[in-house]
Order: sequence, then C-alpha cells, then structure tokens
Amino acid sequence: MSRNRNIPVWREIGQSPAGKDGEHVPLLVVGGGPVGLTLALDLGQRGHRVVLLNKLDFIPGGSKAICFSKRTLDIWDRLGVGERMVAKGVVWNVGKVFCGAGDEPIYQFDMLPVKHQKNPGFINLQQYYAEEYLFEAVARLPNVELRRGHQLVGLDARADGVSVQVDADGETYTITADWLVACDGCRSSARDMLGLDFEGRVFEENFLIADIRVEEQRPAERWFWFDPPFNPGKSALLHKQPDNVWRLDFQLGWDIDREACERPEAVAPLVEGMLGPGAKWEKEWFSVYTFQCRRMERFVHGRVLFAGDSAHLVSPFGARGCNNGIADADNLAWKLDLVIRGAARGALLESYNHEAVVTADENILNSSRSTDFMTPKSPGAEALRTATLELAQHHAFARPFVNSGRLATAVSYPDSPLNTPDRDAWDRGVPPGSPALDAPVADGYLLQRLGGRFVLLADGVEARVAGVEVAEIDELGDPEGLVRARFDLRPGSACLVRPDQYVAARWRSPTAADIKAALERARGAQ
Repeated sequence: MSRNRNIPVWREIGQSPAGKDGEHVPLLVVGGGPVGLTLALDLGQRGHRVVLLNKLDFIPGGSKAICFSKRTLDIWDRLGVGERMVAKGVVWNVGKVFCGAGDEPIYQFDMLPVKHQKNPGFINLQQYYAEEYLFEAVARLPNVELRRGHQLVGLDARADGVSVQVDADGETYTITADWLVACDGCRSSARDMLGLDFEGRVFEENFLIADIRVEEQRPAERWFWFDPPFNPGKSALLHKQPDNVWRLDFQLGWDIDREACERPEAVAPLVEGMLGPGAKWEKEWFSVYTFQCRRMERFVHGRVLFAGDSAHLVSPFGARGCNNGIADADNLAWKLDLVIRGAARGALLESYNHEAVVTADENILNSSRSTDFMTPKSPGAEALRTATLELAQHHAFARPFVNSGRLATAVSYPDSPLNTPDRDAWDRGVPPGSPALDAPVADGYLLQRLGGRFVLLADGVEARVAGVEVAEIDELGDPEGLVRARFDLRPGSACLVRPDQYVAARWRSPTAADIKAALERARGAQ
C-alpha cells in the first residue's frame, strides 16, 4: 500500500489479501482506530462474526489521543484489556491550574472524587499503545477478521443492508453486510459517500503539540498555565506519558505561519521556557493543529451507523474526543448484539442515536466553553477571563470558574427511552440513565462482576426473571458497605443494570412483573 509520508509508523502489520468478491457478512466495521477496534472486540467477544476494514496496514505513531478516562478504562477492563492499559500508562487523578509567573496553583481538582474503585480517574498513554493492545486482543478472536490496507471506495446503502466496494492494494472487491458501522474518523469516507456532513463551530485558533523525550521529575499531574512567562498572553499544558515522553501544548494565536511554528528553532524557546534553561530533551513529534466542535445531525442512517470522530468532533481540551468514541462503541455493541440475534427489534438502535447524541452534545458544550474561556473572542470576554483569574488567586469561590478544559467523565441519560422512571423515594444512589459506580466486593470489584449482560443488583430480592442474572450483595460480598451506600440499597431493593453497566431501573421492593417490564423497556420493546 502507498504510504502517506506524514503518517509515522509505530508498528508494521502488513497488507491483508483481498476478500472474496460478493462475500456477505453480518457486520462490517470501517476504521481500525481505538473506536473501531473496541467495537469489534466487544461484538467479537459476544460471538459475532465481524470484518473490520482499515485503510492503513500499520499502527500509526505520532501525536494523537493520550488521556483515557476512568469510564474508558472501565469499558476496556470489561473487555479484558484495561489492566494492560493501566500497567503501561501514567496514572493520574490531580490537575493543577497556574496563572502568570506564580509557582503555586490557583486551582486544582481531583478526577477521582469517589475513592475505592478499581480504575483511576485518568491514565496518560500514547494512542499507538492503546491501538496495539486492542489490535492484539481482537486478533486472538477467530470470528473477527482484521483487513489491513483495505480502503472503502464505494457504499450503497439499502433498506436491508449495505454493499461496499473495497480497494486492497489496487485490487477491488465487493462485500455485502447486514450492518455497517463507520468508525473511520473525521474525514469519514462512509459519511461523504452518503452525502452527510457536520453541523457546529470551527474555532479560529492554533495550538502547537510538542511531544518530547526528557527525564523530568515532575509529578504525574495535569498542569495548565494561563499567561505563563514563556508564552505570555496565551496558554500552555503539560502531561507526562510513558517512556519519558511528555506532551507539551502551546497556544499560538490565529494569524501565524504554521510551517514556521513547527521548526525546531521556533519550538525550542517554548519548551525550554516551560522546562527551564539547560533542559536536555529530544523531539518526538511536533505539529500545529486547529479544531472543531461539530457533529452529524443523526448517527443512525438505516443500516449504517456512525461512531467516534466520524460522527462528532471536539477540541482536545478535556480529553473528550477518543473517550467519547469509546463510549459510542460501548453503547452500540450490546444493542447491535441483541438486534443481530433477534432478541430486540431494530428500533433499539434509535436509543443509540438518542444517547450518543446526548453524550456528543454534552462534550461539545463543555469543549466549546473551555475553548471560549481559553481563547476569548471579544474585549468583554477577555475582561471576564482576566477578572476570573485574578479573583481565583485569592478567593476560593472563583476557582471553579477557571476553565482549562472540563475533563471527560461518563455522561448520564436521564431522558433515555430505555429508562424506567423511579416510583419510589431515593435519597441518593445511582438513578436510571447513569453509569453504575464501582466498589470493592469479596473477590475484586463490582464492575468486574457485573460484566456485559443484564444484571439485577439486589439486596435480598426473591423475584427472578428470565434473561436477567441476579447479583445478591450478600453473595458478592460488600466488605466496606460501599455497594449498598453507593446505590442506596436497603433490604428488599434492587437495581437493573444494562450490559453497558448503566442503571436502567431501581425499586425498593420489585416484583417479577416490575423487572420483566423494565427489561423489555431496556431492550427497546416499549
């Protein structure tokens, strides 16, 4: 396959041979980045035959996503790759915000306020490692076929499926599928072939990423500066990665010479200004980027579904891009599983559209607000930011208003059509439409035990329903009482948890009829 010289190679995989012309598969995934690989891994583990097409025949290196949230780690843990990610990654929970030349932060936050959970608030891990670990896990599944160096060149969407044309190193073949999921990124070929587009904002600002190798002794924390001496009037960001690689991010302004800003002589003063004079470092990757906060109007188009950057785009501040895409894959996989098996109607996929759009909108909103605060577009907005930063240095009430990027957390769906509304009084706990909280149990952690199926988390409930596994707290073990406390469970009460570990319903005293009705609703039957 011809190579784009701008794409560095992290790991060679090799060109896959062309497929059989006229072949039919139940499910076709286009795009072999973290989102497509996560989706293929999930559906493959559920027993489905999946063909994944990726136009590259290698795992790319370079500067991509590095910050993976607890929610993403919980998803990957369920799929058997989370522990490897955490073991390699740089674990962090604390972020600090600085202003001007001061050495003390004006604000700091903790990304894991609820302690005693298996996974940390965040890890930093280069995307090429995440892709490598996912690729190796998928490659072990005999029912998932990874076709590298296969590019989508034609797409015909019909009411009962799709027919696509694929180019494999100059050889073209046709494949049909019942379902196609487009995970092929911001320049999605599938989206273009269907004549679809994004709606939203494009931001007029440039930032420089400098990934460098340096032996620094700074703590594993996220550090962000407003108006630092080494980049006056602008912002900067520092993240530690594995292998002594550090991600440095510098705001540059709009009217710049992008090529000149990537030259070593332009980058060096910024790096040495941040790290200190005389710092010894080596270039890993330099690039200048701009960004958008946009999404498709809908993510479900008949038998073609969109996930990740093919469906929505956000700025990198808040680490909401890749984490949002992994959430899409997690939300979609169990629903496609039920539909393909005939255990749910195709209408269930409309709930994917609803919930994934809610997630994208929340991420776009937070990302846009962060960008507006960091790059004010009017004298009034700049004056407000300046006043906020000045107040935050001396007054605690102003510090939460300092917005250097609200970092990604799991999004709730309070109005999801799959929720059964509460009929009982709850003082706290996890309401329908929100992700289950982790907690220690006798032989591990709760989310590990819930797995990827419908589970009734119960405290002394005798009602049983086909298709729902019961996890009694006394049998799980609740050594510190955290499961009962976090779900506000009392004797006789229960929560119905979906396969993506979101709560679908909860009761103080459920009957079998209650549980059955909630299960049918969560499967899209009501």
